[in-house]
Amino acid sequence: MARGVLSFPLTSFHDDGTLDPDGFRAHVAAQIATGPGAVFPACGTGEFFSLDEDEYRQVVTVAVEEAGGRVPVVAGVGYGWAQAARFARIAEEAGADALLVLPHYLVAAPQDGLVAQLEQLAARTPLPLIAYQRGQVSFGVAAFRRITAIPGVIGLKDGHSDLDRLQRLTLAAPEDFLFFNGAATAEIQARAYATVGVPAYSSAVHAFAPEIADAFFTALSDGDHGTVEKLLRDFYVPLVELRDRVPGYAVSLVKAAARLRGRPVGPVRAPLTDPTAADLAELRQLLTTGLDLVGAAL
Repeated sequence: MARGVLSFPLTSFHDDGTLDPDGFRAHVAAQIATGPGAVFPACGTGEFFSLDEDEYRQVVTVAVEEAGGRVPVVAGVGYGWAQAARFARIAEEAGADALLVLPHYLVAAPQDGLVAQLEQLAARTPLPLIAYQRGQVSFGVAAFRRITAIPGVIGLKDGHSDLDRLQRLTLAAPEDFLFFNGAATAEIQARAYATVGVPAYSSAVHAFAPEIADAFFTALSDGDHGTVEKLLRDFYVPLVELRDRVPGYAVSLVKAAARLRGRPVGPVRAPLTDPTAADLAELRQLLTTGLDLVGAAL
């Protein structure tokens, strides 16, 4: 999974908010055709929190069918362990290769509870688990050592960007344990994460501009710092500044950008909202700039 950008496809909805399986199939097929390191359906970018169990089954099934064994399919699961186990069974039946355990709902929890959450879920699924620490989920070194000893827990996705603590975790990990940079707009911090031994990252930009995401990944892998900094300065940093204006834009802007490129992803579901007309116009200009930088067109 460290050999290519990790794809987190958008979940397609019709204008009335119902699931659009055909639109999702077209979108995820286009994502997989670009050769990502793995595809992660029904995660944060895919609005997992808005899907019922039947919709989730359809989304994961389509992703598995379109991947066709060419890349791993890692489905999102979440909420408390009991509900996460229900989604895990659906993902297993649909043919997913592994699960990304999204942060649990609402409440803060002590370290023992965070470990127990993974223990309970791991006992109820044969699929490998990747824990996601973000928001109210944050592992200390002692708790982290305990989760690496849980059979089936194979990795950690980090969204806190505390590199001091993350370095301590990487040093405490078994040799074959996987780490992923899960910061919002991960490219912004990709170089910093790589310095503590975490080169793999998820890319929301890949969902609407794989040309930009792949160009950045290649430049970073090749040590082409000039291209990396040009893309950061002229595209990624302005995108983050636009993203930070409105809560939920981390997903809404991605969907809007995909629609600007003719992708059949539809609107976001409430409680998210689509961008304003002014923000959409700014996004269009920014997307045009980014594509120009890598020799592509809107």
